[in-house]
Amino acid sequence: MALFRSLGDPARLAILKRLAEGEARVTDLVACVGLAQSTVSAHLSCLRDCGLITSRPQGRATLHSLARPELLDLLAAAEQLLAATGEAVDLCPAYGTHPAPEEPAR
Repeated sequence: MALFRSLGDPARLAILKRLAEGEARVTDLVACVGLAQSTVSAHLSCLRDCGLITSRPQGRATLHSLARPELLDLLAAAEQLLAATGEAVDLCPAYGTHPAPEEPAR
């Protein structure tokens, strides 16, 4: 479940999508997601703890990359599933972004 929880945050997902394009420094990711450096670093720590990314030093910077290529397959499958069922997921009363319609008064 920790895997899906780590993928459930929009910022972490944006970071992973950026890392799918190749290695990146924290400053690259800050520019990409528009969050503070400390927030991006905290998200990177979460992703690293979950085994989804790796980090390696390069000079004074650290380069971050995806740890498992299977993650790209998972993200692609999720995008396909959302494309096929997006409206149903969006309207889901438990997890959707729209409130459930109110029942008519009797």
